[in-house]
Amino acid sequence: MEVETATAAGSSVEMAVDRPAGPGSVEKPRFDALMPSEMSGGRPQFRKVPVPQHRFAPLKRCWMDIYTPVYEHMKIDIRMNLKAVTCELKFLLAFALAARRVELKTRQDTPDVSNLQKCADFVHAFMLGFDIADAVALLRLDDLYVDSFEIKDVKTLRGEHLSRAIGRLSGKGGKTKFAIENSTRTRIVIADTKIHILGSFVNIKVARDSLCSLILGSPAGKVYSKLRAVSARLAERY
Repeated sequence: MEVETATAAGSSVEMAVDRPAGPGSVEKPRFDALMPSEMSGGRPQFRKVPVPQHRFAPLKRCWMDIYTPVYEHMKIDIRMNLKAVTCELKFLLAFALAARRVELKTRQDTPDVSNLQKCADFVHAFMLGFDIADAVALLRLDDLYVDSFEIKDVKTLRGEHLSRAIGRLSGKGGKTKFAIENSTRTRIVIADTKIHILGSFVNIKVARDSLCSLILGSPAGKVYSKLRAVSARLAERY
């Protein structure tokens, strides 16, 4: 197969053409990959990540740790938007809604358009409560995800029953949570009744099954034995 450059009619732009060697062959144009700045008509692309009230202080404290990998390594512009939005209701009642959010935008030198979504996932993981050292893996690896669910999605619990279920998930001093994290190679955040898991698809499933067993009332020892068996199977597979 021969590769030649052809000039379009009425244009000075050259285009690479794959020319198969053989009778009756058809010329096939070969297009180079577009840069992010060339997509969407050359307009920059945006992502906006809302900042919960309880994560604003940690965000200020760790801002440079978030800014450095996003701006310098992923080539994505990032800023914090602090302006407030005023909304008017039907009954002429006006109130201010805090519109704190982290805004991300592609640049002319952004090497890959997927970097924008990776950075948005990284910032969102930090807002959910993950450490920066754990969340930054979303920028470096492609097969990592964040899965979230609530205790009521597994079983409806109220009062002390709900408190005991949260206690079973964490264990004494976080022992149970750390054991599940280490055996499944995931990271887990327990925020009141919401649970967030960071890891690969298979490992998230194993960790979620263990957490659901604890919510349903299984003792920690039984969950540990199941984890050992599943971890051994995963080690043999990979």
